[in-house]
Amino acid sequence: MTGLQRAAREWLPPAGVIVAALLAWELGVRALRVPDYILPGPIATWQAIWQWHRAIWFNAAQTLYTTLAGFALALAGGMGLGLAIGYSTLVYRALYPLLVAFNSVPKVAIVPVLVIWFGIGTVPAIATAFLISFFPIVVNVATGLATLEPEWQDVLRSLGASRWDIFRKIGIPRSLPYFFASMKVAVTLAFVGAVIAETVASNRGIGYLMLSASARFEVPLVFAGLVVVALMGVVLFAAFSIVERRLTGWAYRGQVGIGA
Repeated sequence: MTGLQRAAREWLPPAGVIVAALLAWELGVRALRVPDYILPGPIATWQAIWQWHRAIWFNAAQTLYTTLAGFALALAGGMGLGLAIGYSTLVYRALYPLLVAFNSVPKVAIVPVLVIWFGIGTVPAIATAFLISFFPIVVNVATGLATLEPEWQDVLRSLGASRWDIFRKIGIPRSLPYFFASMKVAVTLAFVGAVIAETVASNRGIGYLMLSASARFEVPLVFAGLVVVALMGVVLFAAFSIVERRLTGWAYRGQVGIGA
């Protein structure tokens, strides 16, 4: 199979589904005569993107910045804490219940507190993106270390390896597939956190733009904001997937889908 055939096999099915969904959406709103202020179709949404492209890209850049900043903090903190929890049973028992309890708190309820602490602006959006994407990284990294096969540990101990050697040479590489899987999930959650904060406590960003547009009943612009956020999330998800495939291809070598 050539590279072109492989790329076509990988990208044509999702592209076909997206095109079919857009066609069904447009035909549905036209057939039912749904007004744009209730449910705009893809054409009306694209027209809004074109009409408001300057405002959209300005606010999209702000959302992308806050998302990546919060995600970077979650990446650093989540990786470090996940390694600590996976390495030490004492740390796991001490911190894991607290992390679960904190993750159960709706993040939208924390945004007003962040506004009191930091004021309206960029910081609450970054903090919310961090809080909502932090937990999946911690859990997945800790899970990757906890699922290390006992046979590997026994073999390395018989060869004189210390606990730190096992952790560094086997544990960390073994947790990389879990780490990259959590990255793909966490970056999309970071967008959710940033947009939530922007609708409550910001004067810039896609969330703020959508809130302002909905107040003026410009629903096509609201959908345009949703489309832009979705596209940014898909691009970052695909980028991390490419990095994951290059760095952890050994973990999936030989695995094929059903019917592949």
